Amino acid sequence: MTKQLSTSSLLTDSIEEYLDHLTSERGLAVNTVASYRSDLAQYAIHLGKNGITDPSRISERDVREYIGGGIISGLSPRSAARRLSCLRGYHAYLPLISEGTCSTDPTLHMQVPRMSRKLPDVLSVHEIENLLNAPDTATLLGMRDRAMLEMSYGAGLRVSELIGLELSNLFLEDSYIRVFGKGSRERVIPVGNAAIDWTERYRQNVRPVLIAKGAPTDILFLNARGHPLTRMGFWKILQKQVVRSDVRERVKPHTLRHSFATHLLEGGADLRAVQEMLGHADISTTQIYTSVDREYLKEIHRTFHPRG
Repeated sequence: MTKQLSTSSLLTDSIEEYLDHLTSERGLAVNTVASYRSDLAQYAIHLGKNGITDPSRISERDVREYIGGGIISGLSPRSAARRLSCLRGYHAYLPLISEGTCSTDPTLHMQVPRMSRKLPDVLSVHEIENLLNAPDTATLLGMRDRAMLEMSYGAGLRVSELIGLELSNLFLEDSYIRVFGKGSRERVIPVGNAAIDWTERYRQNVRPVLIAKGAPTDILFLNARGHPLTRMGFWKILQKQVVRSDVRERVKPHTLRHSFATHLLEGGADLRAVQEMLGHADISTTQIYTSVDREYLKEIHRTFHPRG
């Protein structure tokens, strides 16, 4: 559960104002702001234990103790770097609201903890085919599940993009969809024949039955009660189909997106085209999939080369 900022002080008031700034002026996604809120709430608790309720009194030592304490408690380098990034944004914002009392930034000379880039979980093409074929399409919900899996893998969608996909953003006759990703950034993604076919079957044969049980909505994929699916709802659907498919790898909702990108690059797709389809703001985020490709090639070499 996200910790809330409960006591009123210069520190907590400034944090609330910064969070409002992220939402109203910078337009960050709800989940991103929630993550910042959680980090800053823990930061305020740490500072409060040291008797600090005024942001102008925060020193570099206080920040180091907060970040270092998290690492000692088992916080991963990636999470520690995220926390420091959050604090940097907060302290960079303080001079705008503190009338000159917070002119020194205690995070200015701190280094981001080193991170090892973790390769994403990826299924082979054969495993993807087994997973996509797993739903019992003789049933209404099985047909829905097949359509969701095909769309998730076929367009490389984030879970939030999949469950938030609306009828008005389907342009299947032209083989593309429109989604709104992180930061509400809009992008257009081409969709293949399999995803189009199963989505149309679901839309024509299943969705009318489901929507009759719930309230009117433009959301494409619905649960058995006719309501929009949640992230947990899709996770349960995915795990059910993973068991049916006999895929032995650990499969998370993002695994389908990772597999989409990796299979495109393995097939010779241009890196910038994949970046555009995934909606990555920075191409370095997309480049991790080229590492997956290299790891795959090295494994092939080790397995089949006589001197491997």
